Amino acid sequence: MKHAYIFPGQGAQFVGMGKNLYEQNETARDLFEKANDILGFRITDIMFNGTADELKQTNVTQPAIFLHSVILFETTPDLKPDMVAGHSLGEFSALIANKVLSFEDGLRLVAKRAAAMQRACEINPSTMAAVLGLDDARVEEICREFTTEVVVAANYNCPGQLVISGSNEGVTQACEKLKAAGAKRALVLPVGGAFHSPLMAPAREELAKAIEKTRFHNPSCAVYQNVVAKAVTDPESIQKNLIDQLTGAVRWTQSVQAMVADGATRFTEAGPGKVLAGLISKIDKTVSAESIN
Repeated sequence: MKHAYIFPGQGAQFVGMGKNLYEQNETARDLFEKANDILGFRITDIMFNGTADELKQTNVTQPAIFLHSVILFETTPDLKPDMVAGHSLGEFSALIANKVLSFEDGLRLVAKRAAAMQRACEINPSTMAAVLGLDDARVEEICREFTTEVVVAANYNCPGQLVISGSNEGVTQACEKLKAAGAKRALVLPVGGAFHSPLMAPAREELAKAIEKTRFHNPSCAVYQNVVAKAVTDPESIQKNLIDQLTGAVRWTQSVQAMVADGATRFTEAGPGKVLAGLISKIDKTVSAESIN
């Protein structure tokens, strides 16, 4: 019986996130203020009292979710993970929880990643779409039919829920084909660009340089990384997989299945919202899933 801790990605944010932590916990307050200094702007003002539009800018959203998740984890007593995983951005939070990265280095990398992804979105206007009620293999098959437009399977969230990513035109056309093939829904998402697709290549190059200059320590437990969906403990492999993640798929369904196969019976989500706990109950009904937020 193993206890897994999981950390959410972009989309989980809400105005007011982390405010109670800041007001009620001195350690949390110190970490938030340290983050304001590192980032060079008061992200806490946007998190606690900003508008939804301000909070959903990629260069704000990603560090905000990272901070909420990590500070929540760090200030909850007696958390001893047997394994960790994070959805996309959440993988950085997971690497703080298993002591691969320091808080400061993790935040700097997340800020660099967010800025690089924002620039990549501006270079290549692009989008993502949620596909519901169609077999993964059928979605992949339809994506492969596109040769002149970029369309790829990007987020394997749970059985029957897959997000595709690519050029605006490619994703729009793919949605029509997927609905014709029997998808219950194929809905373009309000996101800034084609995350986890080849269109993120410029961001990948920027992030790779930053990751290669950052010290990665030996983990206290395995991290189940998005691109390989299996336990990883070697710091160099962790670095490589983090870089590959920007242009590769988030294999969340497969990662959770691997954790269960390796003995996970209890999953606890640390961060804003309860999205991942909800996905886990759809991936495997035999395990327990809860959230601390």
